[in-house]
Amino acid sequence: MTPKSSHGIKNWFLWLIHFENYIHMMFLLCRILPLFLVPLLLQAARIKDLTDVKGNRSNQLFGYGIVTGLAGQGDSKIEYTELGILNALETLGIRADKADKSRNIAAVMVTAEIGPFAKEGSRLDVTVSSIGNADSLQGGILLQTPLKGADGQVYAVAQGPVSIGGLSAGNAGGNVQVNHPTVGLVSNGANVEREVASVVTFDNSLDLLLRSPDNLTAVKMAEAVNNYYPGTALATDGGVVNVRIPTQFAGQTTNFIAAIGSIDVRPDVAAKVIINERTGTIVATQNVRISPVAVSSSNVTIFLNPTTGVSQPLPFSQGATALIEGENAELIEEVGRFEALDELDPPGATTVNELATALNKLGLTTREMTSILQSIKNAGALQAELIIN
Repeated sequence: MTPKSSHGIKNWFLWLIHFENYIHMMFLLCRILPLFLVPLLLQAARIKDLTDVKGNRSNQLFGYGIVTGLAGQGDSKIEYTELGILNALETLGIRADKADKSRNIAAVMVTAEIGPFAKEGSRLDVTVSSIGNADSLQGGILLQTPLKGADGQVYAVAQGPVSIGGLSAGNAGGNVQVNHPTVGLVSNGANVEREVASVVTFDNSLDLLLRSPDNLTAVKMAEAVNNYYPGTALATDGGVVNVRIPTQFAGQTTNFIAAIGSIDVRPDVAAKVIINERTGTIVATQNVRISPVAVSSSNVTIFLNPTTGVSQPLPFSQGATALIEGENAELIEEVGRFEALDELDPPGATTVNELATALNKLGLTTREMTSILQSIKNAGALQAELIIN
């Protein structure tokens, strides 16, 4: 092997080693970079996920209908159920004076929502709920039912098999019920017969309605839109951002809505503490602040011990021996701990995370935390809206 060829092979191996190191570094970069980008992306949300376009709204529909084929689980002799089936038969050319008592039918209310983009011939899901004393709608068929809007106009017609997410079985000796067998769904059971007109532009502009109204979020949203389309957006109040349609999108409102809907905005979340006393759930937003405050808590436990005694009558009396049952009540109260929250987690429980840590260090239950948060709010030390459900 000549020195020249040996030198070429050496250079080739060195190049291969450098290339391998380059690939390794790129692989590590691809794995590490998302760790820095994800927190930034999670703080922002698209405008389309924060707002609704004024004019693009759903409308509620409802109607009265009859479900048949219930195998003895329908309504008993109820006047409006009987009139409903008699009217249905009459539309088919069948005249009857009264309905039978087989309990195979049930009167129901049928409800649905028609969206802003529903067109004639599109399908809707409908919900069917019993309004009589039917035991179950399982296996039933909803007869043709017109669905009306608030203006009294028919916008859809529903019909089809009812699907329920529950069951009911048993007899007079016992009964087993799972979920609600008297409420069901007819999937794609309604045909749209009339479209709902929707207008989204007014004077060549549209309004974005914030789902969680906030002045700072509205201003941020207007600034974000203006960064892409200068001078088009203005926050009119905390719940509305007015956007003028640029000339390059003239006659292309849908394209413009899609364009601004993909813009990212970091919403400002108001400081709130929400307490659900029924479930014992406490939810606090990140911006909750609390001033230094001292808290004392204690538990009270009551023990009831049943006792049995004997009552003996006096000698030569007419009385009889009797058993006397009673209870001894014992109350145990734990010694309260009066501790300052700002010393539990220096430099003070100022954020919701530090507040949670401080309360957890006190060893409190959810019920006790609820009472303490109410007291802190009354003391003026909780800078947040306290909502109790």
